[in-house]
Amino acid sequence: VAIKRIPLQAQDSEDVLKEILVMRDKKNPNIVTYLESYLANEDLWLVLEYMDGGSLAQVVRKIRMTVGQIAAVCWE
Repeated sequence: VAIKRIPLQAQDSEDVLKEILVMRDKKNPNIVTYLESYLANEDLWLVLEYMDGGSLAQVVRKIRMTVGQIAAVCWE
């Protein structure tokens, strides 16, 4: 698993709740699976499926993608 730690003071709690509800209710093989969430002090911990290779944001920062590759990622 992977744990995404979200400081609640730095985030709009309504946006965080929406993210959790979408991940919980929308199952798709192309989207990381939401497993559980926990409150720890003033942080929200989201327990997610572990995806080898890092996040899409990390990949985009390291690799220059062609327009076709970007379109394929967006489509998926």
